[in-house]
Amino acid sequence: MTNGQELAFPPGFAWGVATASYQIEGGAKEDGRGASIWDTFTAREGTVVNGDTGETACDHFHRYPEDVALIAELGFPTYRFSVSWPRVMPDGRTLQPSGIAFYDRLVDELLSHGINPMVTLYHWDLPQALEDTGGWRVRDTAARFADYAATVYSALGDRVQEWTTLNEPFCSAFLGYGNGVHAPGIVDPGTALVAGHHLLLAHGWAMDVLRTAASPGQRFSIVLNFSPVLVDVDDEPHREAARKFDGMHNRIFLDPVLGRGYPEDVLGDVAHLQALEPAIHDGDLTTIAAPIDWLGVNYYAPTRVAPLPDPTAPSNCGLPGLRGFNVLPPRGPLTSFGWEQTPESLTDLLLWLHRHCPDLPLVVAENGAAFPDAVDFDGRIRDGERIRYFAEHLRAVHRAIEQGADVRGYLAWSLLDNFEWAMGYSQRFGLVHVDFDTQQRTIKDSARFYSHVVAANAIPDGASNAILDGASVDRVAD
Repeated sequence: MTNGQELAFPPGFAWGVATASYQIEGGAKEDGRGASIWDTFTAREGTVVNGDTGETACDHFHRYPEDVALIAELGFPTYRFSVSWPRVMPDGRTLQPSGIAFYDRLVDELLSHGINPMVTLYHWDLPQALEDTGGWRVRDTAARFADYAATVYSALGDRVQEWTTLNEPFCSAFLGYGNGVHAPGIVDPGTALVAGHHLLLAHGWAMDVLRTAASPGQRFSIVLNFSPVLVDVDDEPHREAARKFDGMHNRIFLDPVLGRGYPEDVLGDVAHLQALEPAIHDGDLTTIAAPIDWLGVNYYAPTRVAPLPDPTAPSNCGLPGLRGFNVLPPRGPLTSFGWEQTPESLTDLLLWLHRHCPDLPLVVAENGAAFPDAVDFDGRIRDGERIRYFAEHLRAVHRAIEQGADVRGYLAWSLLDNFEWAMGYSQRFGLVHVDFDTQQRTIKDSARFYSHVVAANAIPDGASNAILDGASVDRVAD
């Protein structure tokens, strides 16, 4: 260890890595896979940096044995991956046997290497056929999702213990249907709120079918993305700005899942859109509140806000219906994505969640950073900035646990450099470098560092300082 000390995590703490189907699989036209909304979206000019698409991505569809072998070599016990709905059901309704067979092979490959598979049923790649009939704008898509969940469970439920319904419904609804920067590219704030409600309804209906079929020991969850709010001044206008952003980014999805319904203050903030409350039918909130076994927490960065002089002026935040404040520029140091690195916000978030839902275990289901990696003359990727990021954020998780937060696991984002949605291949989040021309994988120093942390169930105290001092990964991790 760097200085003879370490920060140990609780026994049984779950470590691993995460990916998403459209971001890594490729094979977009193989084995009967149908089109997804991301296939359609990326085909439109100007939607993605450099015109990139996920048609090939990391070619995981063909190279999954190599990728599973990498996970095993690095000693990561859990692999969280998502199932592609259009691969399993090209029309969103009808099973494609060759599509589900891919995941059958993947699960068997993981188990043969002693790796725990964690399935996410939806990570944004809606079948285009369902979008053509309304997508998340209509309730029927939520019902189709429940059927899809039952289909995937029937194929994999005999071997998979950990299940997640949705990943980040905030992004699917607000980025996809609100400001249009993600597929399907619709710009309508009222529609975004309706889509968000239908996504939560899909979660609830899926939970019902999963619980009905479940075997003892299986656990079910949803993964939400959170952004803690920071203000420069502790006064009423700044607190009000923070309340509005927190309500629309964090609480609007969390509180219904916890059985508290939509927060009244959030309903008030968006009442002028006349969209969300009319979409809520009798029994919906009970359905959405189906009990979960743990909450997946995705964290990347906080958000800074400040009030506007005119409380009715539209916000620049891009969230549906919000007025009276603006989001401020992030402050350094930043990732290459331009995201602020404030690890103490992760500690604050986990402690806030522990207070907000004290009986619900937490798992950090995604956390990571993009940096402009370079392959050195000797073929090594010395990504010290990413090591520092992981070291500091793992220490932040440890501080939250020390202060009482019931955090049960941590999954790094991401195993591989991949298709980063609207940013295409311009942002690298991977622990493993991918040359997208040759598909060659190269393990980065950050992967070796994280591997040492996982093996020890502990992080070296002061690791990020050692990186700043120019220490190699071997000095930091050994």
